Amino acid sequence: MIKINQIHKSYITGQNSLHVLKGIDLEIEAGEMISIMGASGSGKSTLLNILGILDSYDSGEYSLDGLKINRLSERKAARLRNKMLGFVFQSFNLVSFKNAMENVALPLYYQDVPRKKRNLIAMEYLERMGLTEWAHHLPNELSGGQKQRVAIARALIGKPKVILADEPTGALDSVTSSEVMDILQEVNATGITVIIVTHEHDIAMRTRKTIRITDGNITEIIIN
Repeated sequence: MIKINQIHKSYITGQNSLHVLKGIDLEIEAGEMISIMGASGSGKSTLLNILGILDSYDSGEYSLDGLKINRLSERKAARLRNKMLGFVFQSFNLVSFKNAMENVALPLYYQDVPRKKRNLIAMEYLERMGLTEWAHHLPNELSGGQKQRVAIARALIGKPKVILADEPTGALDSVTSSEVMDILQEVNATGITVIIVTHEHDIAMRTRKTIRITDGNITEIIIN
C-alpha cells in the first residue's frame, strides 16, 4: 500500500538548513495498523505530512497504492488526497460554523455529491459513531470525544484506503482516548490501513506495529 525509499526532507530557516528526514525506508501493507513514535522534532509529523501528500520531499521515492507520488500540482494532490486518504487531527479541525452533519459531509462536497445525498450519507456515518442526536450541533456544543468522532466520520465518508491520524487522542482524557482507539481499531478491521502518530505508549501498544523515529531516522520497529 505504502512504500517509501530513502526519503530525505530539509527545511530552510534563514541561513540554516534543518535536515529533518535522513533517508527513511518504510513499507506498510494494506490493512495494517501502525503507530509512529518519536520525541518532539524527531521527524514523525513531517513523515506523516509526506505520506498524506500535504508536504513534498527532497529526494527518494514514495509510492501510494502503486502510484508514484512526486512533485504533484496542488490540484492533483488534492484530488488524490480526497480519493485515497482520510485525516484525523489532535485539534479536530472542524469548521466552527458548520454543524456535525455538515462537517462530516464536507469531503463529499468536493466530490460534487449533491447536498441532499451527501447529508443523508453523513447521517449514516454519524449514526455509526453514535452521534445521531448531535447532528445539528455546532462543534463548540460538543465534547472533545464527540468532536473526534465527528472527525473520524468525516475521514471515513470518502471511503479512503488509508487513515492518517496525528495525535488523535492528544487532547482527550484516558477514557475517551480508549473509546477513540476502539473506533480506529474497528475501522482497521474493515480493511482500511491506519497510521497513527502518537507520543502515548498505551496508544501505540494498541496498534500492530510501532515505528520509532530518532533524529530523522527509523531506529526501531516493534511488533506489538
